[in-house]
Amino acid sequence: MFKLKLHWQILIALLFGVIAGTLIQREFGLDAKETVYVGILKFLGNTVFIGLLKMVIVPLIFSSIVAGIAGRKKSRGFGRLGMKTLGYYMLTSSVAILIGLSIVNLMKPGLVDGQPNPELVKFMSENSAEFEKKGELVGKDATGLQDKPHPLGVVGSLIERMIPENVFQSASDNGSMLSLIFISLITAFGLLSLQGQAVETVTDLIIGVNELMIKITGWIMKLAPLGVFGLMGWTISQTGPSFLFSMSKYMFSVILALGIHFFIVLPLMLFLLAKVNPINHFSAMKEALLTSFSTASSSATLPVTLKCLQQNAGVSKRVSSFVLPLGATVNMDGTALYECVAVLFIAQVMGITLDFSAQLSIVILALLTSIGVAGVPSASLVAIVIILQNVVVADAKLEGAFAAIGAIYAVDRILDMCRTSVNVFSDSCGAVIVARSEGENLLLGGPERN
Repeated sequence: MFKLKLHWQILIALLFGVIAGTLIQREFGLDAKETVYVGILKFLGNTVFIGLLKMVIVPLIFSSIVAGIAGRKKSRGFGRLGMKTLGYYMLTSSVAILIGLSIVNLMKPGLVDGQPNPELVKFMSENSAEFEKKGELVGKDATGLQDKPHPLGVVGSLIERMIPENVFQSASDNGSMLSLIFISLITAFGLLSLQGQAVETVTDLIIGVNELMIKITGWIMKLAPLGVFGLMGWTISQTGPSFLFSMSKYMFSVILALGIHFFIVLPLMLFLLAKVNPINHFSAMKEALLTSFSTASSSATLPVTLKCLQQNAGVSKRVSSFVLPLGATVNMDGTALYECVAVLFIAQVMGITLDFSAQLSIVILALLTSIGVAGVPSASLVAIVIILQNVVVADAKLEGAFAAIGAIYAVDRILDMCRTSVNVFSDSCGAVIVARSEGENLLLGGPERN
């Protein structure tokens, strides 16, 4: 197996993980998560593999941004680069949400013959205590955001998160990605504005750190098959087949909407805007896509995404080190789509009819909240609570909404893996499109540019 290319090793590990998780689930049922086997799988996947990936996030992002900018003698064009990047993110996220809205209205996953799905309602009512507890735990995180809105809205909140009170504390926190990007940009442009041997020494040091982090990332990826096996086995072992069947129409709706965006919209944008062959790009990004699918974390996948874009696609460090860290923070196509489908599904199950204005409000909130969602597993559930509290349910019905969120939480891991892959692929497409617009010649084919 070790003679195979890494992406084949990861695919085989995914398959064995599904088999292992299924066998454990069949043998132990609902008690599977308490077994030592699940503990071993979680240790291999979550503790070791994801832990190692998270370990390199901060030094890799900082050194990539600074080396990509300060390593060049001129800083011209970065304002243009930022506008192109943000424009792409807003466009693709908006399209993704509209796809989700269309699919959920067409499929109506929460209804049967125009009425709330009776089997699902019964299943949720029989397990309401457990589901409401899960939903309330998610809701506690969202309540603080809801009760204390920023006076300047989402823009003010983003700026507040961007400017750190303590540089060193933010630089050591994987959750403070916006602060880290801000610190890195200031450092890079500060080095560009200075001259002298000492400045060149510092710049060379950071470039060396970047090369070191890329090398360490390559070593970590050699453990990817083992980590993917553990993550997939752990995920499958904790999801009972009966509940998966009850939620199958909802899961199919989410996956269908994500699939349309992943296999149709984004490849079309690559072909039309970047003039590159989407199949070549899929091939270049296969390791990052498999890693994102297994980890369900765009932040943890970021080191692999950078490596694939720079080495396989030929995107420069200048573009990839700017576009990708920003995308892992604010570009969440799959998450925004998922939030829209999940909220409307909950409304359907609760028998709530939403008019056009309410659905439009959901679209806007899904776009805004997806920007603030952390790139970690299941973080979008917090955003779903915010949207529900603002648009769908009154306080009197909030307990029922929490029960519905608990039901979604039970199958969220599988869907989280799918939407994270969409997020990562969208980030990579954005980097390719921006790189081509900047005149870069890539390794993906297409017309040469000067």
